[in-house]
Amino acid sequence: MTDTSERSIILSDQKSGPAGDQAPVISMIGTKAMLFEAPGAFTMAHQRRIWALIEAAESRSDVQELIPGVTNLMLVFKMPPKDPEQIAAWLRHAWDTLPERHIKGRLFEIGVQYGGGLGEDLQRVADHAGLTPEEVISIHHGNEYTVCAIGSAPGFGYLHGLDPRIATPRKSVPSLHMLAGTVTIGGMQAGISALTGPNGWNSIGFTEITLFDPMKEPPALFAIGDRIRFYPESIVL
Repeated sequence: MTDTSERSIILSDQKSGPAGDQAPVISMIGTKAMLFEAPGAFTMAHQRRIWALIEAAESRSDVQELIPGVTNLMLVFKMPPKDPEQIAAWLRHAWDTLPERHIKGRLFEIGVQYGGGLGEDLQRVADHAGLTPEEVISIHHGNEYTVCAIGSAPGFGYLHGLDPRIATPRKSVPSLHMLAGTVTIGGMQAGISALTGPNGWNSIGFTEITLFDPMKEPPALFAIGDRIRFYPESIVL
């Protein structure tokens, strides 16, 4: 999501929720959009509560579009809201009271060509983790991942489920021509690049799948709640 700090207005906020937990931050972005940011870390429990907010907000007649992110939700209104504080209060109440929403998405099993020229950062990830490249590969395809949000680039899915043992910071100097289909790690998140171009995530492999096709309906391959299992098609060390 782009940096909106210079043109956002944080609405009046409570210091903590009913259970004493940290409260969400809610901001107006311009005159027609409101950003809800969940407190705390990126967990599936938090993301399922964001998904619950989506379902609840879909019933509002004043909402034109909902844009979910990683532990956040953007509401775009049909008209500038007359009472943003009232909507913020509604969001806080929904956050505090709605149960987690579980989505039984589709399961994708995706073959990966690990290492080699299209996974050139595999050794960097291994060095950072203090593991061998073989161990990184085994850990990477040993977990199941969940698509938490679609964004950043058309069809790109933010994946939850990366084993913290192979979490690796993004590169300070990005790759300038990372191919679409590159299997990546960026901090505590895993992904597959959707478009060819500059990318600061660490490339560890490549897959032939296409994440976005404007000629298809829907054009994005993944949807929120879908699950991914990677498996090695080949390994080049």
